[in-house]
Amino acid sequence: MHRKIFSVGNSKGVSIPADYLGRLDLAVGAEVEVTLDEDHDRIVIEPVRKRKPPKGVDRVFVSQVNEFIEKYRPALKELAKK
Repeated sequence: MHRKIFSVGNSKGVSIPADYLGRLDLAVGAEVEVTLDEDHDRIVIEPVRKRKPPKGVDRVFVSQVNEFIEKYRPALKELAKK
């Protein structure tokens, strides 16, 4: 299916057919990962699927850890360099 690239603010966009989104259970606001496959000269768009915590791990704890990481990401990146 051919699509045209269009302007979206300072970026560019491509519309995704509704039936494709439906097949992947995606809707407006869903997160996708956009990567460049230079070996094959293509742009790859994949759904971001939330991974389930391992069995026996409390979901609330996982949520708290994720919030901590998001809040302190810059500091954690600096610490990782040392």
